[in-house]
Amino acid sequence: MSTSKLSLGPVFFNWPVEKWRDFYFRMADEAPIDSVYLGEVVCSKRAPFYEPVLPEVIDRLQAAGKEVIHSTLALIMTGREMESVRNLTEDDSLMVEANDISAVACLKGRPHMIGPFLSVYNEGTLNYLAGLGATRFCLPVEVARDTMRTLAGDVEAELEVIVFGRLPLAISARCYHARSHQLHKDNCQYVCAADPDGMELETLEDQPFLAVNGTQTLSYTCCNLIGELGGLDEMGIKRFRLQPQDTDMVEVAQIFRHVADGKMEAPAAESKLFGLMDGMPFSDGFFHGREGVSYAGDEAYVA
Repeated sequence: MSTSKLSLGPVFFNWPVEKWRDFYFRMADEAPIDSVYLGEVVCSKRAPFYEPVLPEVIDRLQAAGKEVIHSTLALIMTGREMESVRNLTEDDSLMVEANDISAVACLKGRPHMIGPFLSVYNEGTLNYLAGLGATRFCLPVEVARDTMRTLAGDVEAELEVIVFGRLPLAISARCYHARSHQLHKDNCQYVCAADPDGMELETLEDQPFLAVNGTQTLSYTCCNLIGELGGLDEMGIKRFRLQPQDTDMVEVAQIFRHVADGKMEAPAAESKLFGLMDGMPFSDGFFHGREGVSYAGDEAYVA
């Protein structure tokens, strides 16, 4: 069996609290996941809805043997948000993933994780942050395979790569969802809840382009590196992150586990994943050092 481990990234989307809770309960009980990242990383206005059920979600995950990591906001803009990050990082009993450099400052000197929202593109940055206490890095989505190989050979910290899900491309002070409904951010009415996988955007030529999730910009396509797990393992990257989407993530996790363990071939796994995603196109362009939207597994892909 492979020594690689599967992680579940934080839910980016504004799901109803009951759905959010039950999603994690099922992942705890049924999914072959080793680590779970929890926390609101996109919009602090959503966090109060989940806080009442967070303790029972954590208990359920830990009882199932899952490692639980608390993820911070990706963009901290107010004193209240900074205070919430300080409160989180001051609890030594929690393992925290920093998604904003101010969170790194709060975590200096104690073990912590670095999330994909921080710009870690070279050995100097990686080693500097490791010197501050970072023990695991989820690499930014734009990092290509050759750079991953270089980074994997230069640091003792664990490296993690997003291998499935819509990719987080940017975060903004403005709420695109609210503006699309002629609302202000302060009175958004939580319209982002209407799009459990993000609101899809089109170009002026009516071509699908990106997806919006509140203040967050995501890829329109779903990253899928199911065929690259063996290569990542060989270069020393043994943690693979699945980003939650509004689909059967237990089945997604099982498919990735089977491929990582050599129990399923990548083409068969890709076919199953495509069925689960209801036609959402795949991409792996960033990994191959190309435009992010491209996909090497697509017959229409031009090398």
